[in-house]
Amino acid sequence: MSDTLEALRPTIARPLSGRVALITGSTSGIGLGVAETLASQGAAVVLNGFGEAESILRTRDRLADEHSVEVVYSGADLSDPKAIGEMMAYARDVLGPVDILVNNAGIQHVAPIGEFPAAKWDAIIAINLSSAFHTIRAVLPEMVERRFGRIINVASAHGLVASPFKSAYVAAKHGVVGLTKTVALEAATSGVTCNAICPGYVYTPLVEKQIQEQARAHRIPEERVVSDILLQSQPNKKFATVEEIGALAAFLCGAGADSITGAALAVDGGWTAH
Repeated sequence: MSDTLEALRPTIARPLSGRVALITGSTSGIGLGVAETLASQGAAVVLNGFGEAESILRTRDRLADEHSVEVVYSGADLSDPKAIGEMMAYARDVLGPVDILVNNAGIQHVAPIGEFPAAKWDAIIAINLSSAFHTIRAVLPEMVERRFGRIINVASAHGLVASPFKSAYVAAKHGVVGLTKTVALEAATSGVTCNAICPGYVYTPLVEKQIQEQARAHRIPEERVVSDILLQSQPNKKFATVEEIGALAAFLCGAGADSITGAALAVDGGWTAH
C-alpha cells in the first residue's frame, strides 16, 4: 500500500474522527444504537438519558473502551429548558463544540383524546418536540459559524401519518418534521444540514411499553398487538433494528450526504408508501 493510502486509512475507517456528537435519549434503544455507530466511526459522544446509574456508567465506559473515543454523560431532564442549556454548555466545555446533534429523546402515552391526561400531553410535547428546538437553538449559530454541522431529528412514521390514540405523539412528531424543514432552509447555504429519520416500529424498550399499553387499551393479547396493530401497518412485517437507524444517521453525517437536507427519511418497511 502506498504511503498516501496508508495515511488515509484512519480517515476512511473512522470518518467522524475529531467530531463531537451529542445524542439525546441515548442510554438505550435507538439513541444508544446511533451513539454506538457514531463512536465506531470515531466521534466523541455525549450520552443523555435516564436509567440505572451503574448501567449508564458501564455503557459509557464500554463505548469509550471499544471505540477508543471520549464518551461523557449528561442526565439532563429534557422537559426542562434550563437543564438542556446546562447540558449543551457541559458538552462544549468538556469535549468542544458540538458537530453532530441527534435529537432522539422521546416518551409515549396511548389513550383516546377524551381520556388523554393533560399532563401527559404537556410532557410528550416538551420532550419529543420542544427539547429539539432548545438543543438546535444552542448549537446552530456555532455550526453556521464553523460552516459545518449535522442535525438529525429522530421523528417517526407518525411524523408523516397518524394513528388513533396517539394524539400527543403524532402532533409532536409532525412538529419535529416541520422543525427539521425550517432549520434546513435557514441553514441551507451554511454547510449545516438538518434531516429527520422517520422509523416505523423499531424494537426498543419504548415499543415494548407501547405493546403493553395498546394491549390494555384494546383489551387484546400482546401478540395480537404486534401482528394486528403495530406491524399491520408495515408491509415488510418486521421490526427495524437500531443498527439500521444508526447506519442511516452515520451516512447523514458524512460527505456523501452534503446535499441531503430538509428530508424526512422513512425507515418503515413501506408503511408510508400506502
